Amino acid sequence: MASYLDAGSIVALGTGLALFKSELGLSTFGVGALAAIGPNALGCAVGAFIGGRLGDRLGRKRIYKWDLIIYAFGILLIGLSFNPVFLFAGTFIVGVAVGADVPTSLALVGELAPAKARGRLVGLTQVAWNLGPVVVLVMALVLTPLGLLGTRIVFLQLFVAALVTWALRRGIAESARWQAAKDQLSQFRAIFRGPNLRALVWTATIYTFWGLAAGTAGIFTPYVIQTLHAGSQAAGVALSCAGFVIGILGTIFIFMLINDRSYQTRRLMWGIGAILQVIAYAIYLVLPFTIPVVIANIVLFGLGAAIAGESTYKVFSQELFPTTLRSTAQGFTFGLARTALGIWSFFVPALAAVRIGPVALLLTAFLAVSGIVGFFFMPHTVGKPLEEIERERAAA
Repeated sequence: MASYLDAGSIVALGTGLALFKSELGLSTFGVGALAAIGPNALGCAVGAFIGGRLGDRLGRKRIYKWDLIIYAFGILLIGLSFNPVFLFAGTFIVGVAVGADVPTSLALVGELAPAKARGRLVGLTQVAWNLGPVVVLVMALVLTPLGLLGTRIVFLQLFVAALVTWALRRGIAESARWQAAKDQLSQFRAIFRGPNLRALVWTATIYTFWGLAAGTAGIFTPYVIQTLHAGSQAAGVALSCAGFVIGILGTIFIFMLINDRSYQTRRLMWGIGAILQVIAYAIYLVLPFTIPVVIANIVLFGLGAAIAGESTYKVFSQELFPTTLRSTAQGFTFGLARTALGIWSFFVPALAAVRIGPVALLLTAFLAVSGIVGFFFMPHTVGKPLEEIERERAAA
């Protein structure tokens, strides 16, 4: 549900950008700033940096249980906002709450998962990450005739989901692995030494460069389609929804089925997925920005991201760091990636205001960096218990 609420809030904001711009009088810079401070970027980064560390110091449960109250409050502010002040405040609050929630929740999943099913269960969180946008986008599509009121209803759905999740989480036990290791809490600077530093650089690189493309697709697709007159608001929403459905299918029927088989399988899967994603944005450099080309981009990127994207980053973020630094390290890399995306989001509306070429060229380059680094430097951790991986890396 952390992933559902994270992605749901990102895409809900994305579907409402054009409407918020017209109804609340936002400038192009205001649209970029709104995207930059929320759950997709800087607000999330702040929450991840703080929440990730607190998850290791205070426990996973204490953080992931209470941050949903903050999330619900922020979502309510957005849903009921009638001026830019409430809209921007709610967006930043939601970002902070999401940032704190994701690394602690994923650490719990990784620590509870059996060694030979870790990829499958972490992959399931990615299914939820794609499901959140599908629900949001279907609602936005159905409610399109209501204009901004429809967007407000979409946000109120997330408010209800957050409260229900908060109630259910109260009965979940703390991580046994964290409880066993909490008395040997590592200092923060330990993530910048030895094998932890190598793991940090690798996971941060693949996720940051991949996230620049994924974040752009997640929040700006409907806005760019409408702004460049390739299609209507409804068309943009529908196409975004199709992309997330492809992500769900790819994760379930490819990633979750074969990710835990062998190191060679993981590496091959990553390589194929990376190539598909590079092609997805490279086609914008040679073909006109029309609906058929957008469909090709969405299919290629959706399938490629399912097998060479956030799911892989999540799995390795659980496997490559010791229990006393697992949430800290993932919070750091998650926050770093969202900071980069926040800075990038300031410029996307202006870069895409006339044509898609500059944005497509940069995203193609970003995805190439992520793909190459991920393929050639991928560690071998498949099927090993977390304690065994920790011992091997410490010895190395």
